[in-house]
Amino acid sequence: MPKRFPLESEEFNPFGALIGLDFSECKNGFSRCALEVTEKLFNPNKVLHGGVVYSLADTGMGAALHSDLAEDELCATVEISIAYFAAVTSGTLTCETKVIHRSKRIAILESEVRNNGRLTAKAMGTFSVSKVRRERK
Repeated sequence: MPKRFPLESEEFNPFGALIGLDFSECKNGFSRCALEVTEKLFNPNKVLHGGVVYSLADTGMGAALHSDLAEDELCATVEISIAYFAAVTSGTLTCETKVIHRSKRIAILESEVRNNGRLTAKAMGTFSVSKVRRERK
């Protein structure tokens, strides 16, 4: 049975809460999340910091994969490649992510980040999948 990803949980995803990230869907190897662009997320050039876009994709990938994991599995980012297409200064960013390949130990995911519907960035990521280690008594 796949793990459940709580859509609204500051304790489960404190970094996401810090940047204002919210999930609206997360199941069957797919996730959709969004955040409102605010000036506190800008870089010195007065545009959204690229790290925010990257974080949206990375967190979306983790959530999509999490929804496909067994109870005794966990995942971690190995690498993510991202291409930025447009600067963002306002509006809402949405990220849709899907698992495009999953094996026993590796998963490949794809994210599309949009700003008010316009494609802003695309990311491909590799995640490791492993079993939860049980402490020995």
